[in-house]
Amino acid sequence: MPMVLEKIEELFLLKEKGETIVPDKISLRWGGAESEFVKGRINAMPGYVGGNVDMAGIKWIGSKPQNPARFKMPRASALTILNDPETGFPVAIMDGTVISAMRTGAATGVAAKYLARKNSRVLTLIGAGTQNHAQMMAVCCAVPSVEEVRLADISQQRAESFAAEAKNEVSNVKFSVFTDACEASRGADIIVSATTSPTPIVSRKWIDDGTFIANVGNYEFEYDVVRAAGKIVTDDWQAVFHRGVQTLARMHLDGLLSSEDIYANIGEIVSGMKPGRESDDEIIFYNPVGMGTEDIIVAKEIYFRAKQLNKGTVLNLWTKPKWI
Repeated sequence: MPMVLEKIEELFLLKEKGETIVPDKISLRWGGAESEFVKGRINAMPGYVGGNVDMAGIKWIGSKPQNPARFKMPRASALTILNDPETGFPVAIMDGTVISAMRTGAATGVAAKYLARKNSRVLTLIGAGTQNHAQMMAVCCAVPSVEEVRLADISQQRAESFAAEAKNEVSNVKFSVFTDACEASRGADIIVSATTSPTPIVSRKWIDDGTFIANVGNYEFEYDVVRAAGKIVTDDWQAVFHRGVQTLARMHLDGLLSSEDIYANIGEIVSGMKPGRESDDEIIFYNPVGMGTEDIIVAKEIYFRAKQLNKGTVLNLWTKPKWI
């Protein structure tokens, strides 16, 4: 996770300098946006990262909410392909499932580094799914003052299983399990939601002043939570709106939020163009939606290390091209 945090922070800086290309992600859906909550989606997420990275590529990721219950398989599965930006030829193909989870966690971790209170001690995770493992790892790494992790899930068994495994992923923290998101949220310094909920599950009255909130999943927060925020931050506002399913996007579609209401993209804060947290009392609402460039910068580092260690299998597309 420290490596992934470093790479994602670098990515945010490169994006702010205009050294990345991030086309809109393409979603293959079996219906409208609402169908994602039941039938899932498959996303194509291309991008290019410049600077010293200089790599193009794409993540092809399927997300099926029914997988864990029906097939005992992870909700998400991904492939990452890296392409030489000069020739366009593929240079590496690798599993992208863990990369995707880790970089999504790191996008919150980097934001927490700049936007959470420095003495934050209580982290509440809403949703005991795969993604919150990476969220927890990233936040605890970026904000080492965290000493309690609260897990809230409608399934107590799932939350307890999460806690049992999580104890091996982070150290020196206390774990508490809740089936009530309200009880878990009160008194929290940091709240991260990563669920597939199609309706709000977090109320404004549960949230204390000074809380850093990350809306990683779907439509998980009441509009009043956003209205209470002193700062609204995204990874890429246009991408948040394009996806159209998270709380900020829904408010925008309802005519209750404009682009002028967005304080900053996180890269503006990381680069020092805008200040991050300015008061221990301000509520900060962060909405990362994810960009293919995040997968590419992490995959490039993995590819570089694999080459150095002589790891991986060399595949030939062909021995001689049919046409030139």
